[in-house]
Amino acid sequence: MGKQHTIITVSVLILLMGLFLIIPRLFGMVNSKQLSGMPTVFVHGYKGTFNSFANMLKRFEDQDWGKKVLVYHISKKGNIRVTHSGDIDASPAYIQVVFEDNRASFEDTSEWLSKVLAHLKKNYNAKSINLVGHSMGGVVSLKYIEDYQDENKYPRINKLITLGSPFDGIYSEEYFRLHRDAAAIDLMPDSAALNILRSNKDAFPDHIDVLNVGSTGDLIAVPDSVNSLQDIVTDDKLTEVIVDNEKLGHSALHENEHVDKLVHDFLNEK
Repeated sequence: MGKQHTIITVSVLILLMGLFLIIPRLFGMVNSKQLSGMPTVFVHGYKGTFNSFANMLKRFEDQDWGKKVLVYHISKKGNIRVTHSGDIDASPAYIQVVFEDNRASFEDTSEWLSKVLAHLKKNYNAKSINLVGHSMGGVVSLKYIEDYQDENKYPRINKLITLGSPFDGIYSEEYFRLHRDAAAIDLMPDSAALNILRSNKDAFPDHIDVLNVGSTGDLIAVPDSVNSLQDIVTDDKLTEVIVDNEKLGHSALHENEHVDKLVHDFLNEK
């Protein structure tokens, strides 16, 4: 009886120790050392997935431009799960954000992004970062910057890069016959969400340098909508590039080596 009791006690202790080690990683409650250099966070767009920036980041690694070190997964309830994909000491470090609900409103998605960046600051001592967003990811990154500026809680934003982001909305009526969710409503021209971004333009900090990239071949975020970012960001802080390529469509912007170089060069400008 005594031997059986000892075996049960030891088994319970082993189980508890395993849970103590595993649960924090499952729920993103990891404590780690400081990230090296200036980390860059990549935010996908409407209906985006892990694959949205996976290939671009792999090409960056192949060019020795840095390493993807973390992937943040955010559930529909805003819970965070973090996976390590590379050496945390890598410099520069790239971090990928993946939203389970990729059709949520600007407000919900920017709030989830704020949770990610607060976690990044608290757990990895990320005091300053760059943001790269594709499509709605760029719009959401802009909203995050306008709404979340407590540098005691969130990292300071150094640079913002937007790829094919429709800051004046998506002009295609056909698009909205197919898409009717919360994000689609916010992406409509003259939507309440877009008007709030414009009305809060004075909240955009004047220290952030911005690269805004579009394409003549993008039929979703057309150049006029992309260029409307100039209504929010001042000329001295904004660099705009419209790639003259009729074959460079909306989703191709994060699959193009010319765009890769634009992003890399801007991140490395002093």
